[in-house]
Parts: sequence; structure tokens; C-alpha cells
Amino acid sequence: MSKKPNIILIFEDHKAFHGHGQQANAPKIHKPNFERLVNEGVEFSQSYTACPLCGPARRTLLTGLYPHSHGEIKNETNEDYLNELYFEKLAEQGYKNYYFGKWHAGAGTALDFGCEGFSLKGYGNPYMTPEYEKYLEQNDLDYIQVKIQKDFKDPISKNLGIKEGDLYEPRFPVHSEYFSAIMTTPKETHEAFFLTSMACDKLKEIAKDENKQPFHMRIDFWGPHEPYITSQEYLDLYDSEKVPQHPNFIDNLDTKPELYRRQNGDLISKDKHLILPNPLPWSEWQKILAINYSEQTLIDEAVGNFLDTLEELGLAENTVVIWAADHGDAVASHGGHFDKDAYMPQEVIRVPLAIRWPDVVSSGQKCDKFVSNVDYPCTFLDIADTKFSNPVHGKSLVPLLENQNIKWKEEQFVETHGHFTTIVGRALITERYKYIYNEGYMDELYDLKEDPYELNNLIDREDYNDILKDMKTRLQSWRDITNDDITFDMIKGKKLNR
Repeated sequence: MSKKPNIILIFEDHKAFHGHGQQANAPKIHKPNFERLVNEGVEFSQSYTACPLCGPARRTLLTGLYPHSHGEIKNETNEDYLNELYFEKLAEQGYKNYYFGKWHAGAGTALDFGCEGFSLKGYGNPYMTPEYEKYLEQNDLDYIQVKIQKDFKDPISKNLGIKEGDLYEPRFPVHSEYFSAIMTTPKETHEAFFLTSMACDKLKEIAKDENKQPFHMRIDFWGPHEPYITSQEYLDLYDSEKVPQHPNFIDNLDTKPELYRRQNGDLISKDKHLILPNPLPWSEWQKILAINYSEQTLIDEAVGNFLDTLEELGLAENTVVIWAADHGDAVASHGGHFDKDAYMPQEVIRVPLAIRWPDVVSSGQKCDKFVSNVDYPCTFLDIADTKFSNPVHGKSLVPLLENQNIKWKEEQFVETHGHFTTIVGRALITERYKYIYNEGYMDELYDLKEDPYELNNLIDREDYNDILKDMKTRLQSWRDITNDDITFDMIKGKKLNR
């Protein structure tokens, strides 16, 4: 057995924060295997993304740098890889790198950076691959088919002629259609079971290897990013009528910047602006959310199969398992959105995180310290007893895992350059307050203790001037630390400062 711990990252995409305990009467999302990891390790309640968009967040995960520094500021920016990737440093320490799933961190795939496994260019569609066809054949399964429950009429679904009630096989090259649906084929046809099956097969090969080389493995799911897809057996776990209305579903956005009104999908928008009040009654959103929640449960079971295999093969004791997500999801929040854009409410920047490390992390811990996915690669390298060659923005979580009482950062920084809307946005979150700088738009200030759903923007309140001044000073400190000198003109086309 290798002395160096194996490192596994289980990574979901677009993991909605709803149902993670913020709303007292929200239905419990059944995730027994995530909770299993929590019970055997530590769960972080103040875990954030560096940026609420796939491409930037995933490049951050590779480099330990914020997007304005590594350059992948939007999806498919495809900036050159000018910074070290943590794969390279792990390989130097004798680690074998494996990767199964979504890449979406820029040009190429994980296989171009020394990883073995399954990885697609761009956003990709796992169902349109020879590997998926082989998986179906080996397991005597039909190609995944779903019945459309709700279509949000985005350009993709309109071009494909998707209609509610239709049977549909997801064969579009980019698997991100705006709909929710129920599978008519077995749960095993879902990409989550496909990916974990390949990962389990690799674990079995590793267990037979007499060399016992340490390994790093990632499983990067496409879900629960839209389209929300589940099978009936998981949907039966949820009574949609008991999904309580989100406290910020009804939000006229009068105190919000224009950013919050941007929305794609003709079902709930007009001229790419959210229709207010939302044209879908809450009873319809309840059904959509039930599918979202049940897909999270489906993915959880697939991961459970993987964790069982890890233990059965005797690999669990010397393996660190991290379970997280790249960013959140604005679904049904702030007037009733679907997907996300250039805004940064808690729903899209706060993410789940659990870490299990036998004999190092005591079981059943809860940690309320600020952490971010900019810290993950530094943590991986610290576990492997190495670090990036050049300074990075992230900070290893290993000292915190070993002792929660150490001095730690007192605020968290998050940035965005927009999605459909281009912007320079910077957020600073403390234990109580949150300040968002939106270049060219109204800024935001919230008291998260009194207003956790961010319905009351305090930016123009004179009685909060001192707090606002303090938050701006804190944000400037983070800008200084991260060399954040990017400007709006640079985003629109000029070369990024490095």
C-alpha cells in the first residue's frame, strides 16, 4: 500500500443550494452517501465557488487561481494554459491521474494533461460517445430516453422541436437543454451510473496492480445541471406539493441591479428579460424542483456504488475523498429564474463540500470556516506533500482539516465576468454581511443574518454607510492580494493582465 494517500474528487455541476438546510421547512434531499461521507469526515457550511460559471470555476480548480488571473473568464474562452495544473505536480510526486466525466475548463480535455479515462472537449454530451454505446451493450441497456415534463423554450429546445409530453433522446452535442424530464429507461442509462461504472472498473484494475502507485481520480458529473433528468423511482421519494415556495421566488427586483432581470428561455422571459411576476405558478415550479432534487438523489446512489467498491477493494483507508460542486443554481429564486447569469446570490455561489480522510479528519465534524474551490488544488498538492511552483490564490485546507481552531480567513471573495451578460462583478462575504460590486450596474449590500434570501438591498441606506465602507475596504484588500487589476475594457477584448 502506498504511503501517500490516494485523492478522489467527486464533482457535481450546478448543485442547487436549495434544500441544503437554509430553509427550515424545505423537504429533505435524500443523499445518504453524501451524508455517509459527512458522518465519516467533515462538512463545510461556508463553502463557496470562486466563480459561478463552469469554465472559470473549473480552470480555477486546476490552477488555484481566480479567473481574472488564469484567463478562462467565460465558458469556452479557451485561454492558453499559461499556469501550472495540479495534475502535473501530482505526477511529479508519483501519482497516476484518472479522470471520468465533464471537462469544460477550456481547450482540450483532461486526457491532454496526463490523465487516463474519459473526458470530452467543451461542454460535451456523454451520451453521444462510443464509450457510452459500449457501456449500454455490456449492460444490455437501451439508449437513454426521457419524457419531457417542462420545456423552457430555449433556442436549443426550439430548434430540436422539443415539446412537453414528448419522448426524447438527448443526442444534441451540448447536453444543456432547458427542460426537466423523467426517464423511461432504467436509472443505469443515466450518465451518473455510466461514469461511476467506468471509475469502478478502474478501481478494480488499481487494486490488482502490485506496484501500488498512489492515484488521483476525478468523477465529474454533468448533472444536476439542466436538463434536470431523473427516473421515477427517485421522483417517488418526493411529494412535489410539499416543496415550500422559496422566500425569494416572489421578488419584484426593484432593489436589484438590472442583471437580475436577464433570463433566457421564452417560457419565462420576453426579449431575454425575466417576466415578472413569473408566468409559471409555484405549483409548476414544485414539479421542476422535485425532479431536480431527485436527480441529486440518483447521482448520490451512483456515487454510493463507487464508494462501496472503494471499500470492498481495500482502498478506502488510504484515500482522501472530497465531494463538492463547481457552483450553484438560481432555479426558482429571485423572481423565478432557470439556470444562472451575471448575478451572485447565495444560491449560485454557495456550494456543498464534504471531506473524508481516515485517521486524519475526525468523523462527524461541521466546519463554518470560509473555504472555496480555489483552495482545492492546493489541498490536493499538500496531501501529496508538494505545492505549486509559483504563488497562487488558493490556500491548502489541510491545516484546517487537522485543527479547526487555527487562525483562518474571515471573509470570502467571489468574482464573475458574467455568462450571457458581460460584467466585472466582485463579491465579498463575511460572517454577517455581503457586498457585491457590479461594474456599470447597481451595487449590492445584504445583511445575511437578518435577510438570508437577499431580498433587501441596503446599498443606499445611510445607516449602513459605515458597514459599506468597511466591506469596500475588505474587498480592496482581496483585490490587492489577488492582483485584481482587470478592467471592463480588458474583458471586452483587450489582452488580460497576468
